[in-house]
Amino acid sequence: MPTKVLVLIEEHYDETEFNVFNEYFPSNGIDVDYASYLWGNESLTFEGNDKTSKVVVKHCVSTIDLTDYKGLILIGGYAMDRLRYQEKLAATNQAPAVNLLRQAVTLMDQGELAIGTICHSLWLFCADPSLIKSREVTCAHNIICDVENAGAKLIVQDGATVELHQQGLLITGKHPGCVGSFVERFRDVICGL
Repeated sequence: MPTKVLVLIEEHYDETEFNVFNEYFPSNGIDVDYASYLWGNESLTFEGNDKTSKVVVKHCVSTIDLTDYKGLILIGGYAMDRLRYQEKLAATNQAPAVNLLRQAVTLMDQGELAIGTICHSLWLFCADPSLIKSREVTCAHNIICDVENAGAKLIVQDGATVELHQQGLLITGKHPGCVGSFVERFRDVICGL
């Protein structure tokens, strides 16, 4: 069975990351599936931030079996903010993507699944602070307040968040400029599972 990675995506995803994922992982023998919340549709098409690419998504986060995958990546851009949307308010966020992330974090903590975030994608974690509390992470500067308010420990060096950080099976990247080192580290981690 081939090694597979699941990437969560929505409208306004980061195209630099998207392009690297589509080139790097398959060239290293890793299949990539994209998933989103499909709102009852068989598929949805999303466009990236720069409007230079589109992706047709056929996998709904509410029906994903994470045991089919070695890793879960939350793509950057504004996609994860959109995926944490819930129709009705609840005591805890019940957006389907947040519920999937809860399952993923459980598997990660059991040593069965790697999770990768890059740039703004920790926003999905911030929808349920219990998922990120006390974890060591890096992220884009403009979401630092969200990440700190959710209880994460930011890794800072020389007055800035570090480019890449790994704590256990959680790999976090600062911005699309480090996507090359991010995918290399992610590959190494999932190949060790």
